[in-house]
Amino acid sequence: MMNAPPTGGMPRPNSQESLLLDYIHRLERHRLDRRAVHVHLSGLQAQNRREHHTRIAGNTFENLVKLMQAQVFTMANADLMVIYKIQAQEEVEASVVKLRFLFSDDPLVMEEQRTHQALFCTWYSLDKEYDMLLALAQKLVQDENAKRSAATERTAQDAKLQAQKPKGSPFTPELLNRVESSLGQADLANLMRRQAVCAVVGKSPPTPVFHELFISIADLRQTLFPSVNVNSSPWLFQQLTETLDRRVLAMLNKHDDRTLEGDISINLNVSTILSPEFLIFDDNVKAGMRGTIVLELQKVDIFADLGGYLFARDFAHDRGYRICIDGLTYSQLPFVDRERLGADLIKLVWDPSLTEEKDKKTEALRRIGVTRIILCRCDNQAGIEYGHSVGITLFQGRHIESLVQGDPRKRGLRARPRA
Repeated sequence: MMNAPPTGGMPRPNSQESLLLDYIHRLERHRLDRRAVHVHLSGLQAQNRREHHTRIAGNTFENLVKLMQAQVFTMANADLMVIYKIQAQEEVEASVVKLRFLFSDDPLVMEEQRTHQALFCTWYSLDKEYDMLLALAQKLVQDENAKRSAATERTAQDAKLQAQKPKGSPFTPELLNRVESSLGQADLANLMRRQAVCAVVGKSPPTPVFHELFISIADLRQTLFPSVNVNSSPWLFQQLTETLDRRVLAMLNKHDDRTLEGDISINLNVSTILSPEFLIFDDNVKAGMRGTIVLELQKVDIFADLGGYLFARDFAHDRGYRICIDGLTYSQLPFVDRERLGADLIKLVWDPSLTEEKDKKTEALRRIGVTRIILCRCDNQAGIEYGHSVGITLFQGRHIESLVQGDPRKRGLRARPRA
């Protein structure tokens, strides 16, 4: 049996897929007396393709390998590829029968027996089907390369996020009181940030649709309490954001520019929408502009008080505002029904893993409505390319911002940060 595949990192020349491709290339001049069988163990149920199952399956051909009658390759997806000499045909067939018996209770094998279709394995004669086998091996290498690249990128992103997590002393109620007192007197204008949500269609440059306003929590922490980890207490942090909501609304109520004339989004808590500060803010907004203002709400805040959210949503919609559920990952989508929650938009966090099992995930996104999805945190071109491939046209993130930064007319304003 050939060397086991390497674990982790980028594919190396001795990965099983690469070894298989190299072996097939070397057989080009010796194809007349060679055959192959592809055993589709990846189609078995998860409990039937654990590591020891794969090892037992590969060992079934061990005698043929020792006699130099066959070579066995174990793919990363648990499939086996056995390339053997014609004279070993009967021994190979006997080994496949043994494998079928071993997995006879699996639905794949049972379905094969019922339909008489070749589901468990595929046979190849290299003298007639060499090109077909070569193309399969090339695709296996490409698929494995893509998976390893995605895994490497995810690992790098996880490490980056871990490094960015704030460290420090715990966030306590006493400290929250001091911070809230400071916020009442601090000038937060220099902590205000803005980032555009843009429509990107084809190869045309990004066109800002609206601008998210937010105060940078990282900058606020550095300014007021640099030694404190504000994430150490989610509920105290929630209260801090409610205080920030009121300060942001107060700042916007005193605006001396055209900020409240529309095309903006602001991050708010559900309770803030029902507060006196929001009513003052609402009075300052021109009636015709409310339809261009988006109120962004966090999923945790919504489900912490669903009744409060539904009341706030109806109030906001009656006044003409739009609702966006912020910061959703793909794994959270099954638990957040946009239509039943009455949200106009959702923000889906871009992650390279979205490209895995793409057909399944694309169908899930289309059920939500791709025109209602903003793909956010797009820090590179890959996010845009993925979004276009599934029909998404609204994007947000550092990469998007860098594309529009050169045009001063396309610069926006952002208000309260993500933690």
